[in-house]
Amino acid sequence: MSFMNNNPVNAPQNLQYTEKKTLFSEKEIIFRSRGCAKVLHVSSRAQVIFLSLVLLIGIWSFYSYHLYNQSGNIISYKDKELDETRDAYVDLMTDFVALHKNISAMISSLDSSAVKNNREFDKYRRQAMVVEDKIRQITDEKEWLSADTISEKTSLSEALLQRDIAASERDELRRQISRMEEAVKEIKQAEMEVLERVQRIADKEIGKIKSAVNSINVSLKNKGLYFNALANSKKKNSGGPYVPERKNMVRDKQIDAKISKIFESVDDIEYYREVVKYIPLGKPVWSYWVTSRYGSRSDPFNGKRARHKGMDLASRTGNKIKIKARGKVTRAEYAGGYGNLVVVDHGNGFQTKYAHLNKIYVKKGDYLEYDDTIGEVGSTGRSTGPHLHYEVLYMGKNVDPMPFIKAKIS
Repeated sequence: MSFMNNNPVNAPQNLQYTEKKTLFSEKEIIFRSRGCAKVLHVSSRAQVIFLSLVLLIGIWSFYSYHLYNQSGNIISYKDKELDETRDAYVDLMTDFVALHKNISAMISSLDSSAVKNNREFDKYRRQAMVVEDKIRQITDEKEWLSADTISEKTSLSEALLQRDIAASERDELRRQISRMEEAVKEIKQAEMEVLERVQRIADKEIGKIKSAVNSINVSLKNKGLYFNALANSKKKNSGGPYVPERKNMVRDKQIDAKISKIFESVDDIEYYREVVKYIPLGKPVWSYWVTSRYGSRSDPFNGKRARHKGMDLASRTGNKIKIKARGKVTRAEYAGGYGNLVVVDHGNGFQTKYAHLNKIYVKKGDYLEYDDTIGEVGSTGRSTGPHLHYEVLYMGKNVDPMPFIKAKIS
């Protein structure tokens, strides 16, 4: 009879696992519900985090409980101290009031005519009254301040407030004064700049006039002559620069000196302008070209050397001729070789002649102003073509007209 072994020959008997698992090894949690199973895998890391959170919550709970107990003990201790202090205060006030009553009773019993005149007793009584008032205020839980003290403190507070206000106003006033001083400095600087500019303009104007006078003196010196503008003015002999009195203005030496100098310069300008009104400065014809200069030349008709007393300014017939200074017409007629001739006396020794005119607009005795028209350019008399023969005389002597034509003051 043989027996069949249903187990495999090589099947191990009593299988055991010898590998040890770590504390936080990966675990599986199986949930069964209605014949279904769900497996939740919990990793080692999640287990560590969960355990750490549990420990932290536990530690925090223990620490909070400890603090709560400690704070409760401290509060209880402080409450106990406060109650003891209040009890001691009440006992003290009770004893103090009782003492005060005893003192009052003693004062009442001693209040007789025999002791009313005792100074020491009166002093003690007043002190007792003060103590009584203090006690009343302490028991009423009010601050003990006399009316005089309150008034004194109020007055002091008001004085301090007024002092602060005065100091603030003083500081603001100082700031305003400082700003005003800066503004005055800026105004003074601006005023000085304006005055400097006016001074430069005045000096420039005077310089132009002096330059024109100097240029004509170059021509006059060749004849042994000299024009002194200061000695030939038509102004009155008395006078002087006008400088207004500044009684009501802010005194400043620098500004006053500059203003005085400017008024002197303005007076000089008026003086020189008055002088040059009678000096023929400028070109008598607007458009021209020079065909014959002043001095020795070859005569245009016979070719011989001859003395030319003026300048020939060629221009178109009919172009207007204007005088360049005030004056009086002394001749306005036909004069042989000069053709139609106009002579103007400007005073201060100056005369001008205008020859070969096509037409004459003025007559003898006329008084003319600067830039008045006296006639037209022509070719009358001894002339080879339309031009103006222009002469300038000083003290009866012919001088070169070119410096007078080129001189400019405007």
